[in-house]
Amino acid sequence: MPIRLFGDPVLITPAAEVIDFDKELRTLVSDLTETMLNAPGAGLAAPQIGVPLRVFVWDVDEALGHLINPTLDLSPELQEGTEGCLSFPEILYDTPRAMRVVAKGWNMYGEPISVEGSELLARAIQHETDHLDGIVFIDRLSPENRKLAMKEIRESDWFGTAASAGLTPQFKTSPHSTFGLGL
Repeated sequence: MPIRLFGDPVLITPAAEVIDFDKELRTLVSDLTETMLNAPGAGLAAPQIGVPLRVFVWDVDEALGHLINPTLDLSPELQEGTEGCLSFPEILYDTPRAMRVVAKGWNMYGEPISVEGSELLARAIQHETDHLDGIVFIDRLSPENRKLAMKEIRESDWFGTAASAGLTPQFKTSPHSTFGLGL
């Protein structure tokens, strides 16, 4: 599936809760997984392929997973590390995230699941959940780094495709605590 690039409104629009755990949902999880692996990436959310539903997949430390309608419990301990996004090709910035996360939601069959992760898995789960809330990773950057990121994005070859289509990037404030960072 084609991955939507920054500037596409679907990336800044909160996704809808999944209600039907049916064959179409299992196909979406399969499409997301295949697209993520082909990209390749550590995670991919449904809005990134133009589907405004609360679904994401991940591939961290050779472990594939998916989560539907997630809720997160974040640790107070922070990590700072380089982060990128398939919707921002070649854009990498240190991004603050919680060190650990407990994510609760459902699998594609409607069964409740809980995923605990730290470091890279915690980062991936937080990043993809942000996509479901219409938040992109540059929203988490300090004002100085956000300004640098936007300059780099405007100068990129890929950004012209969104800009020429009349799509204007917008920023939102995360509904999740940033622990005083990145705002």
